[in-house]
Amino acid sequence: MLSNSTLYLFQKRNDRISLGWRKLEWQSKCMAHSKFTVGEINAVIGDNSEHQVHRAGYNGVWELRHRSSTRNLFVPAYAGLNLEHVFNGETEFTNRDIFFEPRRAPMTFKKISDQQAELYQPVTPNFHVESTTRFTLRAPWYLDLEFRCKTHQHVHERGWFGCFWASYINGPADKSLYFPGGWSKGESLWMQLCTQAHNDESTVLAHGDDFELTWEEGTHDALFKNFSRMRYAKPLYYGNVDGLVYIMMFKPGNGIRMTHSPSGGGTNQAAKTTNPAWDWQFIVPKYEVAQEYRYQARVVLRPSCPREEILAEYEKWTG
Repeated sequence: MLSNSTLYLFQKRNDRISLGWRKLEWQSKCMAHSKFTVGEINAVIGDNSEHQVHRAGYNGVWELRHRSSTRNLFVPAYAGLNLEHVFNGETEFTNRDIFFEPRRAPMTFKKISDQQAELYQPVTPNFHVESTTRFTLRAPWYLDLEFRCKTHQHVHERGWFGCFWASYINGPADKSLYFPGGWSKGESLWMQLCTQAHNDESTVLAHGDDFELTWEEGTHDALFKNFSRMRYAKPLYYGNVDGLVYIMMFKPGNGIRMTHSPSGGGTNQAAKTTNPAWDWQFIVPKYEVAQEYRYQARVVLRPSCPREEILAEYEKWTG
């Protein structure tokens, strides 16, 4: 059965998709989600439709497991690598439908091959952002992400916009993120970030990221409005879950900000703990209409290893 997002796409009169395939190609291959097994990892990737325990409104990687895993890395009702917000300092706080516009607006999933899939979101109603996210699994334990977007109207009055992704982690004993960075300019030590509360010093900027976001006066709090005193030296972080290390890394120079919440994914009643959110943001400081913006990221899910091997994974990928 086709998802509501797919049916919506069928009804659109515009038959051109500027960031993906033409409409008929999508129509012929659309589904809500699919399972992938490559090397040592299994993943379910899907759109923002509802399916069994997976709730409507959460997109990206519904399930991620290493072959040694006993459970889903992500909260089963939610997702990881979930496109959650678009924000511009002006309209994101109008109501929940706008605050969570990427989760609520129609989105379509396409399986490209046995190791590759793509999510396409047509121009959204408030922020007028069109986006494509391509996922590629690679042996033995990699999941690559490429995100591309365009804004189609001059609606970002402050001249910038940002996109935000959430990964809801399934009750780990250690909620912390670890990354190379420091408090002083140029410092590169292993840092630990475990915020005490939601919206509490939640976002880590890169050394040298001096772009200041401004907000409409009186708007409510959000993870992307609160900043840690720490800075990162390389765009990567990792967390520890059940004898595995989950590494999130980004190609350098792309406006990435790291974000943490100790409880963004709610409560894991079985484990008597909270589900942290290990998140990130992509900031476009000066945008042009119809200009494409993009970045690349990689997830590594492998047995726990020394930090030297984590850095080696990053250096090997970034070249």
